[in-house]
Amino acid sequence: MTARLANGVNALCWQRTLPGDFAEVIAKLGPGEGILALEDERVRSLELSPAGRLAAEAMLADQKLLRDHDLVPSLNCVYDCVRGPDAGTVPTDVTSFHVDSAPVEVDTWLCTYHGACSEGLRNEDALLKVEIPKIREILRKEYGGSDDAGFGEFLHEHSYDSHYAPKPGAKPYPFGTFALWRIATRWPGSPVLPCIHRAPENHPGSPRLLLIS
Repeated sequence: MTARLANGVNALCWQRTLPGDFAEVIAKLGPGEGILALEDERVRSLELSPAGRLAAEAMLADQKLLRDHDLVPSLNCVYDCVRGPDAGTVPTDVTSFHVDSAPVEVDTWLCTYHGACSEGLRNEDALLKVEIPKIREILRKEYGGSDDAGFGEFLHEHSYDSHYAPKPGAKPYPFGTFALWRIATRWPGSPVLPCIHRAPENHPGSPRLLLIS
């Protein structure tokens, strides 16, 4: 929980199995849309079977673990992930390979309890999208000016410089179910490269339970 990401290691994974029926938790939440943030009280108030209660308690225990380490976790039921208006050209939503950024030292924590899991992409297997000539030209036209310092600021302001494309033959790796991941972000002075990752596509009728901090 407290080891600093360093020496080329930009992701740590606690592989585990968790007891309980996580699908029942989703069923008891009922239908929805978008991303539903689950407060502790909401989870505790669900009428669940013993197996469902085990699942709920496991998620609440993870929340407490992270809070005890001064983190601010959020438990979400993801019904669908809305893409931005640029999804057809240069996507910048979470289903595009990207890195998280912060002004200070901080890591991202992730755990999928139910549904499709996130994926990671090794840094050596990735191309920064803004360095791909075809994509850069599309964005320069969107910017409406020259490829200058102002263009660089434009790319940063719109998070274009945080998104990546897999190199030919690259093989993303799954984060898996129940595994608690701690991944590096991009922050000034970071001793390691940020971890490139993406959320999965959400399919109708297949919501996910996700912890993020």
